Amino acid sequence: MTAMELPGWKHVSSGKVRDIYAPADQETPDRLLLVTSDRISAYDYILPSEIPGKGKVLNQLALWWMEQLRDVIENHVITAETDATDPLSVPAPLVGRSVVAKALNMIPIECVVRGYLTGSGLVEYKESGTVCDIALPEGLVEASRLETPIFTPAAKAELGDHDENISFERAAEMVGEELASRLRDVSIALYEGARKIAAERGVIIADTKFEFGLDPATGNLVLGDEILTPDSSRFWPADQWQPGQITPSFDKQYVRDWLTSAESGWDKKSGENPPVLPESVVTATRDRYIEAFVRLTGEEPTL
Repeated sequence: MTAMELPGWKHVSSGKVRDIYAPADQETPDRLLLVTSDRISAYDYILPSEIPGKGKVLNQLALWWMEQLRDVIENHVITAETDATDPLSVPAPLVGRSVVAKALNMIPIECVVRGYLTGSGLVEYKESGTVCDIALPEGLVEASRLETPIFTPAAKAELGDHDENISFERAAEMVGEELASRLRDVSIALYEGARKIAAERGVIIADTKFEFGLDPATGNLVLGDEILTPDSSRFWPADQWQPGQITPSFDKQYVRDWLTSAESGWDKKSGENPPVLPESVVTATRDRYIEAFVRLTGEEPTL
């Protein structure tokens, strides 16, 4: 990955999807420029193919959600626009896929909330009847709706490694019980608010994850990163959901399914890098991201 050169900004890091810049003249930055690329990852690999426009969809959807949920908790957004009088606004070529955000002391816990049983949660449930040590009722199946959403945190891993599901007790050991309780309560409140909004638009949010940081100036807990996008959530069409069956989703599950199919010829346990995605998979994935955006916001993304 080669980072862009941006006047007034210095590149500080790149993740699976985002490139992060800090003001070039600040030793301790008070803000960061977060650029959402078109890269896509699966099974802890950054794939050799990109999904055109994906970064803009993710960035614009996350901003939309932060506006919808701003009454729940403060978020990190300073601006998503360019301003000719402010060299530390979003550079004009990156408007639509970037945000200038408060520099936070990020908390090393992914705050996952599950409202339905699927994925790694279902795997654990089948083995032990629990998810992250939370006991669930007997008889649940793929896509069962949980009576009460559950907080199932994960310890953030280094780039290329897999986040580790942990219990609430382990999260409390990591950050203290008071902060862990606050993370749990705010995460569930955000999920509940988002779930209600999505339901009105015919979309189920099966599960999602949030990240938070502490504002170094105030000590306040602040919502950061992206939220409620197809990269951080499972979105299901409500009219196709049926317990006991896999529900089609508006996210990168389509890519995961192709990678594990016979057609790809790739074994995710082989240690080899994934293959290039066929154009048909790229197009179908892009269409799913855009459809999620349109269903939720009622508008087209600016691509």
